[in-house]
Amino acid sequence: MRNQIILVILVLFAIINNNIYGQSKQDNKPNILLIVADDLGYTDPGCYGGDIKTPNIDLLAKQGLQFTNFHTSPLCAPTRAMLLSGNDNHVAGVGSMFPVTGTSREGKPGYEGHLTDRVVTVAQLLKDAGYQTFMTGKWHVGFEDPYIPYAKGFEKSFVLLNGGATHFNNNPIFENEPPQYRQDNQVVLFPEGRFSTDVYTEKMIGFMKDRQPGKPFFAMLTYTAPHWPLQVPSDYLNKYKGKYDMGYDSLRVIRFNKQKAMGIIPSSAKLPPRNAEIKPWTGLSPEEKKIESRKMELYAAMVEHLDDRIGQLIDYLKQSGQFDNTLIIFMSDNGAAAEDFYNRPAGFGPFLRKHYSNEYENMGKASSFVSYGPQWAQAGAAPFKLFKYYSTEGGIVTPLIISGKLVKRTPGFQNTFITVMDIAPTLLELAGIKYPGAYNGKKVAPMLGESCLPFLRGKIDAVHDRNYIFGMEHDGQCLLIKGDWKITNISYPFDETAFALYNLAEDLGESNDLSKSNPKKFGEMMKEWEVFKKKTGVIAKEK
Repeated sequence: MRNQIILVILVLFAIINNNIYGQSKQDNKPNILLIVADDLGYTDPGCYGGDIKTPNIDLLAKQGLQFTNFHTSPLCAPTRAMLLSGNDNHVAGVGSMFPVTGTSREGKPGYEGHLTDRVVTVAQLLKDAGYQTFMTGKWHVGFEDPYIPYAKGFEKSFVLLNGGATHFNNNPIFENEPPQYRQDNQVVLFPEGRFSTDVYTEKMIGFMKDRQPGKPFFAMLTYTAPHWPLQVPSDYLNKYKGKYDMGYDSLRVIRFNKQKAMGIIPSSAKLPPRNAEIKPWTGLSPEEKKIESRKMELYAAMVEHLDDRIGQLIDYLKQSGQFDNTLIIFMSDNGAAAEDFYNRPAGFGPFLRKHYSNEYENMGKASSFVSYGPQWAQAGAAPFKLFKYYSTEGGIVTPLIISGKLVKRTPGFQNTFITVMDIAPTLLELAGIKYPGAYNGKKVAPMLGESCLPFLRGKIDAVHDRNYIFGMEHDGQCLLIKGDWKITNISYPFDETAFALYNLAEDLGESNDLSKSNPKKFGEMMKEWEVFKKKTGVIAKEK
């Protein structure tokens, strides 16, 4: 009898203790903060050899793992589809972020233009497992109500559905394409006069402050900085005045050499030739140099401001006692952006020049529409060939930092091959969640990514083995990587006979096509490409 009384007391004590301190299993689950910069170049942050002040990003790298071989897609929407699903962009539904009407892709699976029910997002699974899920920033993987963040697992959100917008207001950046914002499932406007990076940070901190005690969170903050138009708050306008008067050719060499000195790229790496369509800096007039320097000054200011707000968010986590139990991931969605729509004679150019002014004194303000173009983008992708949009390394290798006390591996540079598809399975394993075979009564495709958690914990020395194959296609830009070997196709219009072969261990800048001199390896890689196409539903050739 006495033993029974003691047992009852112990059970009551456990129940009371659980009610007071929350659900212990839930409390012990780690928080997750996923930060995505928009169009940030590989060499921009200080920790990647850049000259821009990024002390908060640099500290995350110093205290965590800094990846030097992380691969995304060459554009934002397919990367986001892969990030959220842990799957290929075609399987997820974003085989193209551009219209496919009138092409052989129209109406075909893989080219819906939004996240489909063939996949389930990491946010949906974390939410089902008891996580509070928050998102602020850019979405770009669905405009209709069934495909917005609120319907794809985010309990609280303030998002831009479009691929781009101005940073201060609701003005359209393209004709007949006004920006679309959602607060959860409600149509809202951007707060006029505020700056996007400030708004997204403050909204996220607000969500975190209002969360339910005792529940872990998954917070996804997808900034629209430093995506064009290059606009900054007034107190940042002149932070980099005169910093880039040396020009884009010199900056490219400086960053390349800095990466070598830091050990980010091999000492044997060679700088690929300057893009032929870019005018040499020495060939510019004094007025042209003045304007070009100003573009990079504004871009750098946007990146520093972004870093400042990341610091603000981290400070909140520390002050609220949540930092030690939070895994923090920082990445960019693709390579440095070379688009300059404002100066195009046709297309979007006339509309932008009618509604925005890029006069020198107005550059960087809310009424300007500045891009820094391919000339500066080649510096942002210094060790590599080309930049955003292209399936060369310059378009798909971006910064990735995974940090926090939950990372047990010794901090430092990590050259293990890793892709954007590996993030979602890593987060699910961290939270103790298995990816289902079906969701809401519908069969879902298995993830193609692999969890990096054993690597983060120091239990294995590579995320993938040497036989792992990473394939990617978007709008005819194709690649397939296996070990040191890569085939890629950047032909336009797309020609499937135009693949090139590179050995990345010897030729990081993809300057020496080996398809003719090594036909055996080229043939092997092309066979793998055919398997990849069939597996993911790629329709690579227009008819």
